[in-house]
Amino acid sequence: MKIGFIGLGNVGGKLANNLFKNGFDLIVRDLNKSLTEDFESKGVKIAKSPKELTKEVDLIITCLPSPSSCSEVMESKEGVIEGLTKNKIWLEMSTTDESEVKRIGKLVKAKEAIPLDAPVTGGCHLAATGNIAIFVGGERMAFEKVLPVLTVMGRKVLHTGELGSASVLKVITNYLASVHLAALAEAWTVAKKSNLDLNKTYKGIKISSGNSFVHETESQVILNGSYNINFTMDLVEKDMTLFNNLSKKLGAALEISPLVLNIFKDGRDKFGPRAWSSMIVKRMEDMCSINFRAEGFPAELVDNEPEEKGYEI
Repeated sequence: MKIGFIGLGNVGGKLANNLFKNGFDLIVRDLNKSLTEDFESKGVKIAKSPKELTKEVDLIITCLPSPSSCSEVMESKEGVIEGLTKNKIWLEMSTTDESEVKRIGKLVKAKEAIPLDAPVTGGCHLAATGNIAIFVGGERMAFEKVLPVLTVMGRKVLHTGELGSASVLKVITNYLASVHLAALAEAWTVAKKSNLDLNKTYKGIKISSGNSFVHETESQVILNGSYNINFTMDLVEKDMTLFNNLSKKLGAALEISPLVLNIFKDGRDKFGPRAWSSMIVKRMEDMCSINFRAEGFPAELVDNEPEEKGYEI
């Protein structure tokens, strides 16, 4: 199977590199030349347009920062849809809106091609080693066809149901991660003001009922002071907005979500849209004139788990 990968950012570049390392026939595309240079130096072909890429491959993967970016890549004059033919598969790995995936999915189906949505979850450090998790929505037969590709990019792969279901689940899980991060800011504030040993506090939370994946990962770079989680404020705001918009469409009255979104908007205003999302904790540090530094924590997360072939769960 020949694969085209569009979008080589923090996550996409790592996913595409896993495909390259595992011997897949790969073509890539990104507007940022600095992101394509590494692939070009390895002998990977760089497509001049999404349309050109699509014509040459069986599977088109997009991993882009926003629904509007995906729309441009898919629907422009030199976009993916213009290059689609029967039985090609479009795999949307961006975190995006369910209704947008379905809308573009109809355009893909009109070309007799097959759409799947397949957002990833778990963090950039897991994407680098192929140990990230992947949700997939769409036709079961198409899912099974691309499963050998998915199990190289990710460790645990879940078929969530119809097209769009994976995007809904991803928005839900990103919402939960954002809530956990905002809660950690307050938890670390109380721990610091109580003069607790922050190393022992980290361990205590980790073995407690209050533990979370966000604590195990993001608390490390917070305590280091780098805050480098390879995910930015503007992306949290985008994901939280997707969650809030979905809840409104469903008529679900939410209480916590709007509050957390406002906290991150304030963080964006204070630190900038491209600041690391874990700097939302620094907002509390600054408000209380304290810091959460502790010895022995890394500046950036590295996945120490061995790379293993993925599987469907």
